[in-house]
Amino acid sequence: MNHSSIEIPKMCTRNNRARLLAFLIIPAALCAGGLVTVVARTHTAKVLAAQTQASAAQPAAVFHAAPGDASQDLVLPAMLQAFDESPVYARVNGYVAKWFTDIGQHVQTGQLLAVIDSPQVDQQLVQARASLNQARATLSLADTTTKRYQDLIGSNSVSQQELDQNLQNQSVQRANVQSATAQVAWLEQEQRYEKIVAPFDGVITERHTDIGDLVNAGNGGTGTELFRVSRIGMMRIFVSVPEAYSQQIQNGLKVNVGLTALPGQMFTGTVTRSDHAINLQSRTLLVEVDVPNPAGKLMPGAYAEVHFSLHSAVHPLIVPSGTILFQAAGPQVAVVNGKQQIELRKVVVGKDLGGTMEITSGITPQDEIVANPPDFLVDGMPAAVQRNTDAQSK
Repeated sequence: MNHSSIEIPKMCTRNNRARLLAFLIIPAALCAGGLVTVVARTHTAKVLAAQTQASAAQPAAVFHAAPGDASQDLVLPAMLQAFDESPVYARVNGYVAKWFTDIGQHVQTGQLLAVIDSPQVDQQLVQARASLNQARATLSLADTTTKRYQDLIGSNSVSQQELDQNLQNQSVQRANVQSATAQVAWLEQEQRYEKIVAPFDGVITERHTDIGDLVNAGNGGTGTELFRVSRIGMMRIFVSVPEAYSQQIQNGLKVNVGLTALPGQMFTGTVTRSDHAINLQSRTLLVEVDVPNPAGKLMPGAYAEVHFSLHSAVHPLIVPSGTILFQAAGPQVAVVNGKQQIELRKVVVGKDLGGTMEITSGITPQDEIVANPPDFLVDGMPAAVQRNTDAQSK
C-alpha cells in the first residue's frame, strides 16, 4: 500500500511535464516555419521583380557628347629674375676711398663704381719696379762682361772656365729680369683692381659699402660684397610645370606673363629651355621663360603668373555631370549600343567644368549616351531609346 501510494504522484508529474513541453515546442516550430516561408517568399518576390525589371525595356533619353576644346590655359605662379645678376667684390685689401653709383642707377660695362685705397699694393709696386731696374742693370753688366770674355778667349787671355761662368751668370741675370718683370705686371694688375667697375650693362640693385670701409680681397670674408649689378633688359622666369603637361612644353613656345603689381597688363615671353628631367619630389619639369624688358617695367623678385596656351593631342568630349556613374568599378557612362541594349563604358574624366565634365577616353562622338542614368542599370539591359537633344545643355 505504501509503495503504490508513492508511485502514482510521480507518474502524474512526468505526464504533466511532457504535455507542457509539447505545448511549447509545437507553436514555436510553427512560428519558425512560417517565418522561413515569409523570408523565402520575399526573396522570391525580389528576384522576380529584378528579373522583370531587367527583362523590361528601360526608357533611356540619349544624346551625343559635344566636342570639347583641346586647348587650355595653364596658369602657374613664378618669380621674376634678372637675366644676369652679379655681386661685385674687391680684389685687393684696402679702404673705400670713393663710391660713385647708388641703388637704382643704370651703369655701363666698365663704368667706375668705386675706388679702393690700397697703400700696401702701391708700395709693393714701387719696390717691384726698383727690383726690376736693378735686375736689368745687373743683366746689362753680365752682357758686357760676357761679350768681353768672348773677345779675349781667341787670344787665350782668359780661360774657357771663366767664359763659361760669365755665360751662366748672364742666363741667371736674364731670368731675374723676367721674374722681376712678371712681379711688376702682377702688382700693376692688382693696382688696377683698386678701381671697381661694372661687369656688364645693368642697374645697381644693392650697395653694401661706404667711404672708409675696410674691404678684403675675394668673397670669403663677411660683408665683402660691395655692389650687386643686375641685367634687367631681359628677364628670366623659372616655372615648375606639372608632369602631366611636360610633353606639351617645347622650346620656342610663346607665353603670356602677368604681374600682380600691373593688373591688366600682359608681357610676352618665350620658353627657351628646360632641364629635361622630372623632379622626383614635386613631379614637375623646370622650364625657363625669357621675357624682354626694354622699358624696365619688370623688376627682379616680383611675383608673376605665367599663362601657357597648350594644345592637347587628345580632344575631350563634354557631357553633363549627371551622366557619369561613379561606382566601385570607377567612372562609367551608360551607352545604348546597336542592339538597343545598355552598355556601361569605363571612362577617363578630365576637367570639371561645373555643370559639365570632360571625358578624355572611353566614348566617341557617335555613341548614344544615356542622360541621368539610374544606378540599377546593368550591361545587356534592353533600352527604349528616347533621343534627347537638349541633354547637353542641361
